[in-house]
Formats: sequence, structure tokens, C-alpha cells
Amino acid sequence: MIAIREGDNGVRFAVKVHPRAKKNAVSGEVGDALKISLTAPPIDGRANEACIAFLAEVLNVPRYSITITSGQNNRNKMIRVAGVKAEWIRRRLGG
Repeated sequence: MIAIREGDNGVRFAVKVHPRAKKNAVSGEVGDALKISLTAPPIDGRANEACIAFLAEVLNVPRYSITITSGQNNRNKMIRVAGVKAEWIRRRLGG
């Protein structure tokens, strides 16, 4: 199960991004991180934008509530989702 840390104004969790995949999908877990496959290439921030858009769709939250707090130039990223609780994230991810 991925580690979801709850704070005053949202939650944080780790993701590992696999760019240039065949389709956008949650493809499992790697350690305590959520593994996400994205079709976007890791060029000019396109994979980061695709990561935010995909997570917004999966979690059913507005895009502006999702921030990449670390790992902008790395496959391992820390995501912050404002205005939700850890239980909301777990339910949306099916676990």
C-alpha cells in the first residue's frame, strides 16, 4: 500500500512515473510509491503536466489542487493534493 501523509490542507504521496508508455494508467506500486504510466515524453515538462492531468482525472479533483512538490526532473515525484483526506485518495485508487 502506498504511503499517504495527511497534513493541514491536503495529502502527500510518492509516485514513480513511466513516460512514453502505450497508455495512461495506474500500473501498480513500487515500494511505497504509486506507479503511473504516461504516454507523454519527459521533455519540456510534458510528462509533469500529463501526470497532473491524469491524477486529477483519476482522483476526481481539479487540476489546480495537484502540485508536484519535488522530483520535477525525475521519475520519482512527491505529489500534494489540496483539500482532500487520505481516505479519499485510497478510495479513488481502489485500495
